Amino acid sequence: MAFIDEIKIHAEAGRGGDGVVRWRQEKFVPKGGPAGGDGGRGGNFYVQAVRDVHVLSKYKAKKEFFAERGEDGSKKSLHGKDGEDFILDLPIGTIITRPDTEETWQLTEEGQKILLLKGGYGGFGNEHFKKSTNTTPQEWRPGQDGETGDFGIELELFADIGLVGLPNAGKSSLLNGLTNADAKIGDYAFTTLDPNLGDFYGYIIADIPGVIEGASEGKGLGVKFLKHIKRTKMIAHLVSFENPNMMKVYKEIRKELSTYDKKNKLGEDGLAEKEEIIILTKTDVIEDPKFVAKKLKDFEKLSEKVFAISLYDDKSIKCDII
Repeated sequence: MAFIDEIKIHAEAGRGGDGVVRWRQEKFVPKGGPAGGDGGRGGNFYVQAVRDVHVLSKYKAKKEFFAERGEDGSKKSLHGKDGEDFILDLPIGTIITRPDTEETWQLTEEGQKILLLKGGYGGFGNEHFKKSTNTTPQEWRPGQDGETGDFGIELELFADIGLVGLPNAGKSSLLNGLTNADAKIGDYAFTTLDPNLGDFYGYIIADIPGVIEGASEGKGLGVKFLKHIKRTKMIAHLVSFENPNMMKVYKEIRKELSTYDKKNKLGEDGLAEKEEIIILTKTDVIEDPKFVAKKLKDFEKLSEKVFAISLYDDKSIKCDII
C-alpha cells in the first residue's frame, strides 16, 4: 500500500430539510388548520483522529465528502429527521487547513473529534406561520444549505523512533530487521521515497527519506523528511561504515537538524534536542575489528548510547539495540 501523507478534499455539510404545507384532516374537524412539519437539520461534517497512518490511502480516489441532507417535514406536524453526520477518519498527527479562511486544526490524540462544517437548519412548515389573522397559511420555508469548504490535509507522523541518516545508511534494512514493514531496500541512494513504518511490540518506528547536506533548505528529500521527523519522540541516527569520514557525516546531519530548528524557531522542541542513539551500520564491510572498536569509542564521546551492527547479524540487531 502506497504511503500517502497529503491530500486535498472538498466537503459539504448536509442541507436542511424543507418545511411543508399540510392540513389537519380529522373526522368531525372540517377546518383542522395547518399541520405542516418543519424540516430536519442537515448533518454536520467532522474529522476524527484514528491510530492508522495509512488511512489516507483510502481517499486516494475519492476527494469529495457529503453529510446527509435533513428530511423534509411531514403531515400531522411531524418534524423531519435530522441528517446523519459525516465523520472522516484521519491519522493522529494530521493538520487540516482551510485556505479561504486561513483556519488550521490539528489532531493530536486518538479519538479526538473536530467539527469543521455545520449542517443547515431545517425549513419551517406552514404550521409555523399560523396566526389569529391568518388561520390558513400557505407559507413554508426551504431548508438552509449546509456549510461547504475545501481543505488541505497533511500528515506529520507521530512515531516513537525516527531513523535518520544519509541515503543508503541502512535505515530500511534495519526497519525490516526489527519489524515486518517490508520496506523497499537497494544499493543506491534515495531508495526510500516516502516514510516506511513498522510496529515493534506496539512502538512505531519510522524510516524517513534520507537527508543530504542542504536538506533544511529543501534539497533532496529533506523537506519531506524534516516534516515527519519533528514529531518523533527519539532519533536513531544511522552512520554507515561505508563512509570514509563517519564523524563528518554524523555532524553534517546534526547541522541540518539544528538549521531546521533555527529556521522554524522550534527551540527546546527542536529536532536537535530530541533524545538520540547512534547506530554505526554495516560493520560487515570492515575486516579489522579494532577499527570498529575505535569508531565506537570516538562516537561514545558524543553519546552514551552507541551501537555497531551488521544487518547480517541478527544477534547484534536484536540484542544490542533493543
